[in-house]
Amino acid sequence: MLDLGSGGGIDVLLSACRVGPTGKAYGLDMTYEMLALARENQGQAGVANVEFLKGEIEAIPLPDSSVDVIISNCVINLSGDKDRVLREAFRVLKPGGRFTVSDVVVCGAVPAPIKHSLELWAGCIAGALEESEYRTKLFEAGFTAVEVGPTRIYSTAQASGFLEPAGLDPAEIAPQIDGKFTSAFVRAEKPKARVYNGRESRPES
Repeated sequence: MLDLGSGGGIDVLLSACRVGPTGKAYGLDMTYEMLALARENQGQAGVANVEFLKGEIEAIPLPDSSVDVIISNCVINLSGDKDRVLREAFRVLKPGGRFTVSDVVVCGAVPAPIKHSLELWAGCIAGALEESEYRTKLFEAGFTAVEVGPTRIYSTAQASGFLEPAGLDPAEIAPQIDGKFTSAFVRAEKPKARVYNGRESRPES
């Protein structure tokens, strides 16, 4: 199991219990501060089958076909090169491996002021992909069985809460994005290996 953007490592430690003592859970983060916190949490939890890696989600420091499951919690939105992130995720997954992340997804056009707000980029909002675009990028990376399931739809009132701190006028912007941002589970699979004439043929990474 691999967590992209693992932060303090809580999801990795929880996943380590699920994979069992013979499995392994990796956490990937780009900051020394978060890695230090994650390793401190690991020590306090006494979990051995965990490894925290320093790196970027656009260049995952793991070999091809090395993990069964990839998880992430609102981190892919922060990348400026989401195509590369998804290609890397596909590469490190084993055939039959699962991509299952939580992310913010857009339904419809987003006003330019939001796209240009750096503060909202950090808040997983401005970098969100439109649902059909997310699906297309996953397919183009090689994934199949793509699903996008909304878990929460943000209303005008909820949007106002993140617009004002970013210096945007809620009265002007909020009505334009009512119901357009959703939290969603995004799921996909790397195709399994196929067998031709007794020989195994794996999907290209």
